[in-house]
Amino acid sequence: LHFNPKVAPIKVAIFPLIKKDEAQFNFARDLFKKLQQKVNCMWDVSGAIGRRYRRQDEAGTPWCITVDEQTVKDGTFTVRERDSMEQKRMNYAEFLSMMYAALEF
Repeated sequence: LHFNPKVAPIKVAIFPLIKKDEAQFNFARDLFKKLQQKVNCMWDVSGAIGRRYRRQDEAGTPWCITVDEQTVKDGTFTVRERDSMEQKRMNYAEFLSMMYAALEF
């Protein structure tokens, strides 16, 4: 689904790349809790990363965040934009700025 980000029911989905990696899982969970205070978010740890992306594409979620090994090292995560499928590494402040601009907060 291609909802305008402003009307998408879920704005952001957050995935730890490897759910058994405690550092990735905890970082992703903390990020989810912070973002959940700002917008409607989805937490997903089930299945392969491609399936998680596909589920969120079907739900119309504009942004998916993947927390990986690099995230634990430097605090950046991969943000995948639904419509373009483009992936960029961002930190929390960069993501909030981009998301707020798109949502016109």
